[in-house]
This record gives sequence, structure tokens and C-alpha cells, in this order.
Amino acid sequence: MSIRKNFEEELSSLKTQLVEMCRLTEQMIADAITALVTRDRELGKSIGQMDKRVDEYEMDIEKKCMRIMLRQQPVAKDFRSVSTALKMITDIERFGDQASDIGELVYSMPGETYIKELTHIPAMGNLAVKMVRDSVSSFINNDLELANEVVRADDKMDELFDEVKKELIAYIKKDGNNGEQAITLMMIGKYLERIGDHAVNVAEWTQYNETGVHQKF
Repeated sequence: MSIRKNFEEELSSLKTQLVEMCRLTEQMIADAITALVTRDRELGKSIGQMDKRVDEYEMDIEKKCMRIMLRQQPVAKDFRSVSTALKMITDIERFGDQASDIGELVYSMPGETYIKELTHIPAMGNLAVKMVRDSVSSFINNDLELANEVVRADDKMDELFDEVKKELIAYIKKDGNNGEQAITLMMIGKYLERIGDHAVNVAEWTQYNETGVHQKF
């Protein structure tokens, strides 16, 4: 097998693992939101177990990246692709961490009923899943426009989080007894907003991979 062919196969395998890692974090985020909406405390608690698998993916992919760079000694664009993947796994791992954190908050959520109907937080969750999926897909498919869409979507995520904060602060002012649950819900919103930020980081690495320029947004 030629050196080039071997490199392409190893890079393809690397991308497959990245997709698998991403899909797992997507499921964790979706499960966290389901647990929140349905008040399924046990589902929330179980998400932490899935995070262990995400950590395993991170270590496996990191080793694969280092092995490719040491054995194949890629140059120019090839090197950039591998180094980009190495950078991305940190943000993908954070997707899982924050989904796990949301699950723990759902598990320990005070009160048996919500102080308000949940609308913006589930919307943030759905947007987070899409941003996560699109950010990694942009790298896998060398899709610069999709990466740009992820960056733009973060504005919507920020808008939704602002709405969450405004509503919850109003509920606290209305009745101090709402405070504990309102703060927990605000923390959940903040974790989802951070997932959006990490998705933007992944999109930025896609842009770097395609252009050679790492631009922060």
C-alpha cells in the first residue's frame, strides 16, 4: 500500500471516530433535555455514564492523531487536517461534559413542578444539538459554509439565553420561593449556551483547516 493511500485510510478512520464521538454527545444533549422536560431524574443521572465513553473517544482519537503525525509525517494541508482534529476533540469532549452537568442538575432539581412552562430552554437544547452536529459535519465534509452557519447560529443561542435570564429573574422578583429552581434552570441554560460556544470553536477549526487562518468569533 502506498504511503498516500495509507494516510488517507487512517484519516478516514479518524473522521469516522470523530463522527461517532459527536453523535454520542448529540444523544447526551437530547437525553438531557428530554430528562428536563419530562422530569425524568434517573435519565438525567444516567447521562454521566455516557460521558465516560466520550472521554474514551477523546483519548483514542488523540492517540490516533499522534500516531498519524509520527508515522506518516504529513505535510501542508494533510498536517493541518490532523492537527485540526486534535484541537477539535477538546471541544467535542466539552459537549459531553456539559450535557452530563445538565443531567446532574435535572437529577437534583428542586420542586416537583416547574415554576413556569419550559419553552426557551428546550429550544436552546434543540439548537445545541444542531450546532454540534453541523460543526463536526463541516469538518468531515470540508464545508466552509456550514461552519459559517454554525457561527451565525450562535447569535440565536445567545438571544434565547437572554430570554431565559429575563424570564427567570422576573419569576424570582415575583416570588422569592422561586429562587432555587430558577437558578438551577438558569444554570442549565448557561450550559447550553456554552455548548453553542464550543460548537463555534469547532467551526472555527474547520475554517482554519480550509483556509489556514484561525479566526476567533
